[in-house]
Amino acid sequence: MRDVRVLCVENHPEYMGALKYMLEKAGYEVTPATTGEQALRLLTNLEVDGVLLEYDLPDATVNAMRAEMKRIKPYVPVLLFAGVGGKTPFLLRVLDTYLRNSDRPECVPSAGPLDTPI
Repeated sequence: MRDVRVLCVENHPEYMGALKYMLEKAGYEVTPATTGEQALRLLTNLEVDGVLLEYDLPDATVNAMRAEMKRIKPYVPVLLFAGVGGKTPFLLRVLDTYLRNSDRPECVPSAGPLDTPI
């Protein structure tokens, strides 16, 4: 069985390093992207099982990114990663789920079978 592949979209190098480490330790294969444009290109060209999307990208909005990602690969879940605070109801309408950057590492599920949602 292959590793679960995650496209991780984060424009801050320190957060990207921490996310990549945490996800790989949990058993995921991580492909990093630092811009919305790069993420969409990678999503188009690679097989991924999920997307971890930063809320505050300099070149794209969450709404635009999610819409384009779902157009490219509608079956791939998009998980938002950010300090979202009171925006939770709005975000749950536009994304599949979210994870606050204040959530503890144990909130990241271990990679399981490919039919297990992330």
